[in-house]
Amino acid sequence: MSRPRLLARLREGAGQQLILVSAPAGFGKTTLLAEWLSERPNAEAPVGWVSLDRSENESALFWAYVIRAMQRIQPGIGASALAMLQSTRRQPTELVLTSLINEMSAIDRDTLLVLDDYHVIEAPQVHADVTFLLDHLPARMQLVIASRSEPIVPLARLRARGQVTELRAEDLRFTPEEASAYLNQVMALDLSATDVSTLETRTEGWIAGLKLAALSLKNRGDVQKFVRAFSGDNRYIADFLIQEVLLTQPEGVRRFLLDTAILDRLSGPLCDAVTGEHGSQAQLESLERSNLFVVPLDDARECYRYHHLFAEVLRAHGLREHPDRVRTLHRRASVWFEANGSSAEALHHAAAAEDAERMAHLLEIKWPGMDRSYQTGKWLERVKALPDALVRRRPVLNMGFAWTLLNAGELDDVENRLADVERCLDAKVNAAGERAHSGSQIIVDDERKFRSLSVELTSARAYLAQVRGETAGTVEHARRVLDHLPEGDHIARIVTTALLALAEWTAGALDEAHRTFVTALALMRKAGQDLDAIRGEFVPADIRVAQGRLHDASRIYERGLQLAKESLHADAPETDELYLGLSELHLERGDMDAVARIMHTIGESHRHAEHKGNRQRCSIVMARLAEVHGDWAKALDFLDVAERVDVPGPLPRLRPIPAMRARIWIAQGRLADAMAWAKDQDVSVDDSLSYLREFEHITLARLLVARYRANHGEESIRAALTLLERLLIAASQGGRRGSVIEILVIEALAHQAMSNRRAARDPLERALALAEPEGYLRVFVNEGDVMRDLIRDATARGTAGAYTRQLLRAFEAPSESVANPPGPVAVPASPDAADAPVQGLTPRELEILRLIAAGLRNQEIADQLIISTATVKRHVANAYAKLDVSHRTEALVRAHALNLL
Repeated sequence: MSRPRLLARLREGAGQQLILVSAPAGFGKTTLLAEWLSERPNAEAPVGWVSLDRSENESALFWAYVIRAMQRIQPGIGASALAMLQSTRRQPTELVLTSLINEMSAIDRDTLLVLDDYHVIEAPQVHADVTFLLDHLPARMQLVIASRSEPIVPLARLRARGQVTELRAEDLRFTPEEASAYLNQVMALDLSATDVSTLETRTEGWIAGLKLAALSLKNRGDVQKFVRAFSGDNRYIADFLIQEVLLTQPEGVRRFLLDTAILDRLSGPLCDAVTGEHGSQAQLESLERSNLFVVPLDDARECYRYHHLFAEVLRAHGLREHPDRVRTLHRRASVWFEANGSSAEALHHAAAAEDAERMAHLLEIKWPGMDRSYQTGKWLERVKALPDALVRRRPVLNMGFAWTLLNAGELDDVENRLADVERCLDAKVNAAGERAHSGSQIIVDDERKFRSLSVELTSARAYLAQVRGETAGTVEHARRVLDHLPEGDHIARIVTTALLALAEWTAGALDEAHRTFVTALALMRKAGQDLDAIRGEFVPADIRVAQGRLHDASRIYERGLQLAKESLHADAPETDELYLGLSELHLERGDMDAVARIMHTIGESHRHAEHKGNRQRCSIVMARLAEVHGDWAKALDFLDVAERVDVPGPLPRLRPIPAMRARIWIAQGRLADAMAWAKDQDVSVDDSLSYLREFEHITLARLLVARYRANHGEESIRAALTLLERLLIAASQGGRRGSVIEILVIEALAHQAMSNRRAARDPLERALALAEPEGYLRVFVNEGDVMRDLIRDATARGTAGAYTRQLLRAFEAPSESVANPPGPVAVPASPDAADAPVQGLTPRELEILRLIAAGLRNQEIADQLIISTATVKRHVANAYAKLDVSHRTEALVRAHALNLL
């Protein structure tokens, strides 16, 4: 039935980026769009239509369907993008989309892309992809989305720009006049005005409900009785569909409907495989002609789906009446999807069939790809749900399980898993002959993978030893693997070489660690693991920081980020370590604006991705930033967050969180708490020194100096100076210039505490000489007024230069001073804190900031808030002053960093 009032709304949306039709099921969204598109000459605006289902929550599958739809507009379009999606070498999604968008931009006529049933999409990556498409939509293209729920796309921004037309449930409901026309003219019923009004009221204009009512009224004599009893609740509709639709069909049709209802997408070959019969394609075409709740998904009528409500009722009825047969149907579907390369759907149906053996088989196949794409979380949940005895009988699956547990930091069960794998290897089972179902037999699907388990087992043990801090064990296992691998086996060498480098780093052999990890990165590139190689650049950079080579470290971080940008990974959470390492350098050098920009970039990438990057290191950076501003309470809050999100991993724990917390307590004067830390962690001046505990021993030296300042205990200061002397020798011999500078700074403070400025002068001057070439700042400024006075004294005695003048200016600058912290506006909010107005910014100023972020100009803000432009300008000026910024872009960066938006 034609709906002129809605068609007029759709026509008015011509030229806008997005048309959104959003309403619950059964409101005629698809029908309305089909009518609107049918009235447009194809040459004027050809249409690519994609009917979505839940299987398209994989980004690659989603865009493959979109490309095929666009190819019906212009054959061959998107061929390069499609090839990238189908390549065995995973390509960045944005690279694929950029290729596709560039090709679509070349189409010389207006085009439309329709995404129907978008509500089935739940994957954050697909939402981010669609947002990317909207942000770069070709000028002559329009996106149309039909969805039951509001899609996760930037609607606020599009509304602010006047680039979206929206039709909601209240628009789509049949008016009384439309309901009357539909029931009496389209459905050829002869209902009174009262009956029409009753049905329209009880269905609230819900089109599907009216259609169901109309179908049931066909050939009924008790019209008024039925109308009075009609209800729009789901249970009634389900009863109706069973009684009035399903049970009225011939036995063959009824059986076909119940058997194929388990499928989200229907095709002839798939339905043949599930039902075990032939002729499904003809049956689907017959169902469509009979208007039996079947929706074609392509012009060729090769793919269909059932109306969602109808399918749900059929599934519930089939499961209730024939549960065993339903499991058999799901098992057949799983086999078909596996054979046709759809592992996700194969796994879904295996789970629905409650077939643990098949699920284990599919999960075993799926693990390598999930591991490479950082998506093992859901995989691990699936494996944990399997019978444990079954997993242990599958050594390849069990090995993947062990690796995933290692990556997740769940170490308790790893050794048992590895021991199981080792027992299977020792048994030397012939993989081809052991696919039996006996509980005592080993199951091997892939003999090649089975034979490679010996190397994987040793690599996993090296990983486990490194996580546990057993450096010697890591080196032993790693060298054993490397000694037995062929030279050209780059993939097998990557993990082991990287682990060997991390063990060398843990042991303090920094030059060796740097060389070894650079070798691992080269192996990653040879193996095509480009994203891993880019992300891994942070390791040699962090090592250079430990060596005090800040310029070299900065070049490495920036090189990694440039490589990420060139490969469209610039904002990926997997590059967090590069951003965070660079932010720590900016923090040390006093560039707070650069730190804020980086933290904003990281926050934005986390909002659009499932993977949340390194949350622990992010929280530690925020804690250090809070320390700079003297907000000790917030710094401790961030360290608490860092501790909560901690996942044991192979990276050396060189700055333990308890020791960082102790340093804040020392700065606060909470020396009893800091002493309790030293006791709990068993840190003493008599310990053997190691690089792994260097940060803790330097913290202990700080504590001893602070105790002397508090009570002049001679024993404390002597112990501090002795410990500092030992630490200085160890750090100097290990080439750890960063530690050397800090140790010298503390030594100078110790002598100053004893009122011996002459003795303090030598370590301070040595520290300044080492720090100046690399631009260190916070290592001095964080010590506050005492260090400022020491540097002034040294300057007065002839060490004045550009560097010491820069340091003294930093002590005086309010934005840099710990002794004089700024107001609350300058302190970043805790990631766990609820949004709240910042002190000093009024609610109106915050509201205007958010409208600026939405892209509105001053006049548009004035119009929306019904105030004058002059008033808007006054509020903007006040907000800029409080944020210490001078223009719009800088204000948005600062506001994002403070979580104001």
